[in-house]
Amino acid sequence: MFGRRRKNRDAEAPGLADEGNFDSAPVDDEVQAPEGGPYDIDDIGEDAVGSRLDLGSVLVPLPPGGQIQVEMAPNGQPQAVHLVTQHGRITVSAYAAPKSPGQWREVAAELAESLRRDNATVSIESGPWGRELQGSTPNADLRFLGVDGYRWMIRCVVAGPAGSVTADSPLVETARAIVAETVVRRGQDPHPVRTPLPVVLPKALAEQLAAAQQQAAAQQAAAQQAAQQAAAQQPLPPQQSAQQQQPAPPQQPEPPRPRHGESGSAMQQLGF
Repeated sequence: MFGRRRKNRDAEAPGLADEGNFDSAPVDDEVQAPEGGPYDIDDIGEDAVGSRLDLGSVLVPLPPGGQIQVEMAPNGQPQAVHLVTQHGRITVSAYAAPKSPGQWREVAAELAESLRRDNATVSIESGPWGRELQGSTPNADLRFLGVDGYRWMIRCVVAGPAGSVTADSPLVETARAIVAETVVRRGQDPHPVRTPLPVVLPKALAEQLAAAQQQAAAQQAAAQQAAQQAAAQQPLPPQQSAQQQQPAPPQQPEPPRPRHGESGSAMQQLGF
């Protein structure tokens, strides 16, 4: 679609490493990626971005009928953007990586080990870009796709109900199509290896999210105020009402307190 990568990148074109093995299942790490993407923004140019959803470090196409779900970090910054389809959820993220290939293979090994520690059923399969990791958990089935790029790595997480992430399922086919058309904007800023590249929401999406958060806060405040008013209107118990009807004893005036300044009390300022 956008042509081949520049020759200087082709010389270092990151494939999947073919050394070592962390699973006994046979996996063909020499599977060639499909012609096309994912792409580097430096190779295709900003003008070729088209209608993709621009998330700063990663630009992804929207699946037909898909919806956008934003996940916020504790500091209030966007952490991930999920593409929700009728079959399940697809999340594409970009990470900093070295120039040499092989990071996805290491990440996949660690993901497999982590899933197994959580008693998930894990299998390794071959996909368009090499190995793919599938895991079955009590809550959902997961499939992880990874692609090594030039100083970046894409990780795509596919999540859905049981049986929805098989290799030939509509959800996985949609995820692969999205990855194949994804564009990474790595930038020149230094990032430690494996650090997630920053997610920046488009202005329109950020404004919608802010408006939704304000509306939710206003609704919560209104609900709390209504609850307080309802509690205030509740009749008091007879004993409490009688106590409130009795006149309160006169309050004794409090003795004057010493004035305080920046250096202590008024007495201290006078040298006592």
